[in-house]
Amino acid sequence: MERKTKYGSRKTVMLGVAFDSAAEARRYQELRIMEVAGEITDLQMQVKFSLDVNGVHICNLYPDFRYRSLQTDRTIVEDVKSKPTMTPVYRLKKRLLKAIHGIDVQEVLA
Repeated sequence: MERKTKYGSRKTVMLGVAFDSAAEARRYQELRIMEVAGEITDLQMQVKFSLDVNGVHICNLYPDFRYRSLQTDRTIVEDVKSKPTMTPVYRLKKRLLKAIHGIDVQEVLA
């Protein structure tokens, strides 16, 4: 019997990779198509960002995807989110990432 996840998402396998939600799997498929088409490069998943303040480790953030857009020549960090997963803790980590590393997280709504 399949157990329900915390936010009601369903574990999904896409292109041989397991994802926490069907929305995240769909976005991965879209990004892989973009990579094959030569629109993006260096697609990575669940890259660890350490959030340290004044030498004190506060927490880590693992956004869903990081890749380089060849159109803008910029690195993009994305997280697939639904309304329930935009928790106060997530929003705080997102703000810490911007403050510490100068990185904005683009949210892809599920």
